[in-house]
Amino acid sequence: MTLLLQLLAGFVVFATFWATIPRFEWWFRVADFPRNQLIFLGVVALIGLLWLGAFDSRWQMGLILLLLIALAMQAYMVLPYTFLWKKQVQTAQPKSRDYQVKLLVANVLTTNPNKQALINLIHTHQPDIVLTLETDQVWQDALSPIEADYPFNVKVPLDNLYGMHLYSKLELINPQVKYLVVDDIPSIHTQVRLAMGKVVWLYCLHPMPPSPTEADKSVTRDAELLMVGKHINTNDLTVIVAGDLNDVAWSHTTRMFQRISGLLDPRIGRKFINTFHASYPFLRWALDHVFHSNHFTLVSMARMPNIGSDHFPVLTTLQYEPEVMDEQPEPLPSIADHQEAKETIKEGIKEGIKEGEKLSEAQTDNANDASKLLKGA
Repeated sequence: MTLLLQLLAGFVVFATFWATIPRFEWWFRVADFPRNQLIFLGVVALIGLLWLGAFDSRWQMGLILLLLIALAMQAYMVLPYTFLWKKQVQTAQPKSRDYQVKLLVANVLTTNPNKQALINLIHTHQPDIVLTLETDQVWQDALSPIEADYPFNVKVPLDNLYGMHLYSKLELINPQVKYLVVDDIPSIHTQVRLAMGKVVWLYCLHPMPPSPTEADKSVTRDAELLMVGKHINTNDLTVIVAGDLNDVAWSHTTRMFQRISGLLDPRIGRKFINTFHASYPFLRWALDHVFHSNHFTLVSMARMPNIGSDHFPVLTTLQYEPEVMDEQPEPLPSIADHQEAKETIKEGIKEGIKEGEKLSEAQTDNANDASKLLKGA
């Protein structure tokens, strides 16, 4: 038993320090995800070793010390997403519904046959905006009944797991589909007119994850997030960013995206909203996100019931309340953040070309989209 606990402690220590290595390869970045799980395993190992008195030699004492350091490092990363931390976003004050926007984000899983579960969820909660991810032509056809209630929409049906559909009761102004880094990975950029008349920006993203079956490196994902973040910061936008970012809230990249963009995370100071994997309770982390500028406060944010996908949907209601901006300071980037973002974007564009089918006319268009987005950044 002692040996098993020592091996468990060693694994937690190794995984913790492995995650600090600044590399883009998926086998490094995968260690960003299971921090809560590593805390649980580390606490089990620590309690077991102390209970058994397994500290009668220097190396055993050293292992326990390293385990304590690893647990402290992991806790530092995840504690902001609990009630123990100061809220980054204020709770909304009573105000007209016209100042609010209710947004449902749902990664549906392309092969999920239970289309009606999502339709029922939409009918029950009546969000102003529905963003679906992994939706192909079959899903588009299945969701056609909701279009009577959602007259504004953007449809990008794809069979590569990166299809994307945006349905809105609120007016969409000049919506555009862009392919920023990889030629078959879309994002939707649009303005939305709230019921009270204010126009805000909405960016819908679903970059490739680092994994052995998809992108070998995280750099295309990281570059897409940082490109959008720089664009938002440069243009000082009133904005919401939503989607399956294929990254956890506490990762180095996501936190740098917040600093580069100046956007806030309504989960900070409240709770985890772990959306993936829906079928494995122990292996869950937050992949589906909503970030926003400090013009908004939070009415509610909750994970929705399982709809047959590997992701849970997330329903978020934000309120346009710019009078509290001073109480919600933007995260500020450092000079090092700007330099790292610049290098990551450059490397991501190169890697994006490798992920596609060499240079093509489509990739040239993508490069133009990226250049336009970064102009002035």
